[in-house]
Amino acid sequence: MSEVHHADLYGLREEKYRALEEMDVASTPWTRVEPKSPWYLFKPFDDSLWGEYGDWWKVNEVFPVNSVGIVTARDKLTIHFTPEEVWETIQDFASLHPEEARRKYKLGKDVQDWSVDEAQKDLKESGLTREKIVPILYRPFDVRFTYYTGRSRGFHCRPRGEVMGHMLAGENMAMVSSRLTKGEVFRHVQVTSNIVEVICMSPNTSNNGFVFPLYLYPTGDLGMETEREANLAPAFVQALEEALGDDAPAFTPEDVFHYIYAVFHSPTYRERYEEFLAIDFPRVPLPGSDSLFRTLARIGQKLVALHLLQETGPELPNYPIPGTNRVETVRYEPPSEDAAERTPGRVWINRQQYFANVPPEAWDFYIGGYRVCEKWLKDRKSRTLSGDELETYRRIVANVRETIRLMAEVDASVATHGGWPGAFRQADGKGR
Repeated sequence: MSEVHHADLYGLREEKYRALEEMDVASTPWTRVEPKSPWYLFKPFDDSLWGEYGDWWKVNEVFPVNSVGIVTARDKLTIHFTPEEVWETIQDFASLHPEEARRKYKLGKDVQDWSVDEAQKDLKESGLTREKIVPILYRPFDVRFTYYTGRSRGFHCRPRGEVMGHMLAGENMAMVSSRLTKGEVFRHVQVTSNIVEVICMSPNTSNNGFVFPLYLYPTGDLGMETEREANLAPAFVQALEEALGDDAPAFTPEDVFHYIYAVFHSPTYRERYEEFLAIDFPRVPLPGSDSLFRTLARIGQKLVALHLLQETGPELPNYPIPGTNRVETVRYEPPSEDAAERTPGRVWINRQQYFANVPPEAWDFYIGGYRVCEKWLKDRKSRTLSGDELETYRRIVANVRETIRLMAEVDASVATHGGWPGAFRQADGKGR
């Protein structure tokens, strides 16, 4: 039988080059690895908590209809900050000779599933109507606009109509998470009421965003609001009913969604099961009591409302200095404790203007692989922020601060019900 050995080497590039010159196979401090089912990983892996985690429901089992987000193939052409920018772009792009369009919009060579010809053809056949301009979740808290036809290999390379159609057919919301968190810590969960772009979770394309809609419409046809059904696996619903008991009040699909959203925002959950969250979809534990389920569902409902910007946290930052509102450089200035001049944390967007009262924990808050309060502004560099955009950023900061508080509340609630994993059902050694 062969043996597997593993070693890590961290440090600056020059330090690693020097170490590699000095070491050989015999002198390297190897760790012996015994790959195990079902992963067979060629690196050290702590599976000691698999017994409590492994039998819980994977999120893609809970929401059986799901897919990764939309692949546009050409973001700069297809996604814009305003509906008017989309409208102007598609009218112009569709009217040009293909090679002129390629040069003007810097589209480069065609690829296997996207070409200038097919993109123009798709636009023309759609009727070039404003009704197909829709919002799209592009990055955390960053909703932009695109022209959506639903046709594969058209204006969008892979529009994922089998899932996105349900987001456009009527009122809906979807959880967004990742199957992997390669090179990142699990913070990969957000919510949307819109269609979703594929790398909304991380710049690392291994950690693509998967979209889990709460409701399914009978046809998924764009713009047709018809009777819908919950995208919840019947076996999971039955298991949840059994976990809550015969005397528990009935729950709604929204209750289930909010409960799961709260669980995934538990700091202890993220840290305790970090090894497993890095290699597969997050798993959903069944609650050990109706009390815990209702408590977490209430917190999850608050988190969802904050992340959809339906509500605003109580501590809005100030924006005290008038000026151009142009984003020139994004810089964070930590709070000063100087006795002569104490200042709160500031986020500067140019030499004169800043958002004040932004604490370090809000500035350093990540969703997926993105530091939210930095990313949103940096993506608007060289743009002049409108009054609505300034207000949106203030709300994002306030809602991040409230999210941090609610995440601690999730952990406190679990602790009062027995902690991890005792607060959750482990019947017959299984969570289902």
